Order: sequence, then C-alpha cells, then structure tokens
Amino acid sequence: MRQIISLLLALPLLAATIHNGETFMVPFNHKVRSKLPHTTIGHIALFPIGYYHRKGRKVIEVDGKKVVLRILPKRYKREQLRVAPSKVKPPAKVKRRIEAEYREAQKIYGTVTGRNYIHKPFILPIKSSVTSPFGTARLFNGSLKSYHSGTDFRAPVGTPVRAINDGRVVLAKRRYYAGGSVIIDHGRGLYSCYYHLSKFKVKKGDRVRRGEVIALSGKSGRVTGPHLHLTIKLLGKSVDPLQFIERFNTLWNSSLTPRSP
Repeated sequence: MRQIISLLLALPLLAATIHNGETFMVPFNHKVRSKLPHTTIGHIALFPIGYYHRKGRKVIEVDGKKVVLRILPKRYKREQLRVAPSKVKPPAKVKRRIEAEYREAQKIYGTVTGRNYIHKPFILPIKSSVTSPFGTARLFNGSLKSYHSGTDFRAPVGTPVRAINDGRVVLAKRRYYAGGSVIIDHGRGLYSCYYHLSKFKVKKGDRVRRGEVIALSGKSGRVTGPHLHLTIKLLGKSVDPLQFIERFNTLWNSSLTPRSP
C-alpha cells in the first residue's frame, strides 16, 4: 500500500469520481486537507457524500498533492411499500415519542468519538441476500415519500445479527419506526445501526467485537415483513453500507499497517 500511495502522489494532479450517497476514500501518509467533511481511520481518509449532495467538483489535498473529486448523481431505484397506516400517519399520542427518538439519534450521530476502535476489515452482519439496496426512493402507502437510508437483508425472525466491526454500543432499545435498534460507535464519527430486531444480546455501554452476536432479527417497527436493516452513518450522513465496506476493505487489505489512533 505504501508503494501505491507513493506512485499516486508522484502525479501532479489526480482525478476521482464518486456518487451521492457513497463514501470517497483515499490512502495517505501524513496529511489530508479539504473543505469537505472527512475523518480518518488508520491511513485511510473517508469523505461521506450525502444522498442529497449536488453534483460538482471538490479539491482535496493529500500529502501536498491535489485530487479533483467529481461528484455525480446516481440513478437509484424506486419502490412502493404498504405498511400499517399508523406508521405513515402516527397518532398524536406517539408524536412526542417519535420526536424524542429523532433527537436522541441525531445527538448520537453528531458525536465524533476521538478513539478509533477499527483495527480489522469489516464483515456483513448476516450472510443473506439483499432485498432492498441503499438509496431506493420509497413511497409508503401511496403518500409518504422518503429514501432507503440503509441496506435490507433477508432474515427470518430470530436470525443472529453480528457486529460488523469492533466498537461500543451507544443505543439498544425499541423505537417507533426502527423497531428494536442497536447502534454501535466505531469511533471517529463512524456508526453502524441495526434495525427491526426482535431480541437484544447487548446493552448500552457494552464493548463488542467484530462478529459478536448483538441481536436477533425481527419484524418490529415500520416494516412489510421480517428482515434486517443495516445503516452506516459517517459524520452524521447515511452512506451506502455495501459500497463503504467493499471500498474500505479493499484499501485496508492492501498490505497497509494501520497506525495507532
């Protein structure tokens, strides 16, 4: 990896392309500068590109060399879903609960822990097929519009769900829309979220290891059936989990020894 970095940075100007909802990652030796929000894990700099980010160009400086990042719109799929009417137009008595849960989640995602828990590549939380990819534009009951902020995996109720990497549990509770939820802080502004669970195997404050069973899948919250929903939050933005894991693991496994946090 150090040879790759040296070859890349020997060029006077680099260019790269990324889409909205994806994470741009670049290896570095010493320093990264950019007006785009970013964080670092080992020798990898990570730039989350939000789902609603407009197309354009941004310049990133990596170890003194410039990288021109071209951000393009991605054509995400569309789907229509039927759920319980109360999950689209919730009764007044639960609106306060929904607002409190939203504020709690935003406070978590807005917290950037200085410690880095990541010392290994990522794994998937479950070995199963994808039933709904990240970014799909959704229409609930013909009226409520949103987009899919994670990836859904096929999972019968009771399937073991595993932590995708080391970290600390910052939330383990039942919520109105997400149902049974576990959120793991991996440090440096990176979080993994597991929704619609039926049973918890961890509690808030627990340290977890990659591959550890943290919960059982279910069909709680706003769902059309049992499955596991995985979201990755980076510096407060939802990004495509599969693109994130594939890209990160590719860089991590390129013989680079990560430096200490």
